[in-house]
Amino acid sequence: MNLVFMVEELSMKAFLEGFLPRVLPHDIQYLIIPHEGKSDLEKSIPRKLRAWRAPDARFVIVRDQDNSDCRKIKDQLRTLCRRAGRSDALIRIACRELESWFLGDLEGVAEAFNLPKLASMKEKSKFRAPDSLGNPSQELAKLVPGYGKVRGARAMGPLLDVARCRSTSLKSFEAGLRRLIENGPR
Repeated sequence: MNLVFMVEELSMKAFLEGFLPRVLPHDIQYLIIPHEGKSDLEKSIPRKLRAWRAPDARFVIVRDQDNSDCRKIKDQLRTLCRRAGRSDALIRIACRELESWFLGDLEGVAEAFNLPKLASMKEKSKFRAPDSLGNPSQELAKLVPGYGKVRGARAMGPLLDVARCRSTSLKSFEAGLRRLIENGPR
């Protein structure tokens, strides 16, 4: 099986490059295609899904929720996939944004940025449900001096631990990948 990840931006690609080798079986090949924002991703989905010729390819589409309605986003992406003849694509939404996943594992953030005191902040109420934070990238920038989206994603990819992460959307992403690999598309 080959997985084709279509992602909203370069930071998600940078994260997945470090994360996927740790969570995918070694016999799974994958390609990560970054886009230049939501509009570019949504325009690209029909073209790429229709044109892809590898018979064993499975698509995974990952987009940030930002301030939009998660269900509406997912329905819109599902419609694009269905119209392209690929209703089997796995669609996952990072609630609110990729940095929510990172804030769900403050131990990983502490290790990635050599800031050991951050690990103890995981018990603060606002970090118990990181998917509900209003602006996770700003929260992370407050905690990590000089935080940059791509650099931060690259640092977190090899360290983010799904088991200790409190982000429901990350757990959904990982569970969806596992199901896709074990049972084929859903």
